Amino acid sequence: MMSPHTPTAADGLESAVRSALSKVVDPELRKPITEVGMVKDVSADAATGAVHVEIYLTTSACPKKTEITDRVKQAVVDVPGTGAVTVTLDVMNDEQRAELRKQLRGDSREPVIPFAQPGSLTRVYAVASGKGGVGKSSVTVNIAAALAARGLSVGVLDADIYGHSVPRMMGTNDRPTQVDSMILPPVAHDVKVISIAMFTQGNTPVVWRGPMLHRALQQFLADVYWGDLDVLLLDLPPGTGDIAISVSQLIPGAEILVVTTPQLAAAEVAERAGAIALQTRQRIVGVVENMSGLTLPDGTVMNLFGEGGGKKVAESLTRSIGADVPLLGQVPLDPALVGAGDSGVPLVISAPDSAAGKELRSIADALTTRKRSLAGMSLGLNPVGR
Repeated sequence: MMSPHTPTAADGLESAVRSALSKVVDPELRKPITEVGMVKDVSADAATGAVHVEIYLTTSACPKKTEITDRVKQAVVDVPGTGAVTVTLDVMNDEQRAELRKQLRGDSREPVIPFAQPGSLTRVYAVASGKGGVGKSSVTVNIAAALAARGLSVGVLDADIYGHSVPRMMGTNDRPTQVDSMILPPVAHDVKVISIAMFTQGNTPVVWRGPMLHRALQQFLADVYWGDLDVLLLDLPPGTGDIAISVSQLIPGAEILVVTTPQLAAAEVAERAGAIALQTRQRIVGVVENMSGLTLPDGTVMNLFGEGGGKKVAESLTRSIGADVPLLGQVPLDPALVGAGDSGVPLVISAPDSAAGKELRSIADALTTRKRSLAGMSLGLNPVGR
């Protein structure tokens, strides 16, 4: 009769290593690798302290394999009593990937849009503008980075299919990873990002009609594994076309954030973008005035694009909707903001204490402190005859 196994030094080291691995977070899934079945095996040699860890990658083309290896090695090296550490990589098979997908997203045959479910706690902001060139994408990525810097879980969906620019502004050229039928979005500055640019070659233009735009948006919302987001920002194309309508259908609870410049002519166009909320029965969370003024070396402010546009839009939408639509902030002109967009490091990270950086962070703060309310939202009720 075999004697029961008695714990050895190797068992103790192996247990300590597994405990350390539970703190290693997969850079794409944003979950501990021990929770998502990525630890294949751990072995330890009591005499030398040598540790060998085998890790499952979700796919053979995993873009983060080096980062995962480094994170695992660092976690294991820090375990007391550890000697040489080796990490080998393997790849999940189809059954393991299917199981992972079920674990993360459930077993429904057709993927659902989590943000449209009644119990969703994610705040969804659709960032809209009446016309292009007002800095809507710049405002979007800076708010996202500011929220993530506060410790919130944030995602950005680049819904401007024709004029996509979010990946460059967020400094990522990573491609999404596909696990079973689930898409894992790249992460930049702690923000999950998805864009049609990640599925095209080079700077190839996207030439699609309305139904294809709707389907692409639907896939980005349902097929992408976003995880438990606090905030999802959608960078909408300018105007009131197909995408704006699709957002209202796919995520009725999305709130609209209107971006304009101080120019009154631009403000009139922005009012139309905001007024679509009356038809889609969505709430307008507020207005952001971008390119508000340029501070000169002598301290004076030059209003290159006029003044008063943001205030005018906020007041007009407040009257139209019958609920308060606040002017959340006025972001001054700053050449560094342009440079930040080109370099891929949002200004709220590269220069958080600049005038524009402070204003953008203040806008992000305002969005996180606003309470949910039915004010300004139509309940879709119609009077009926007796």
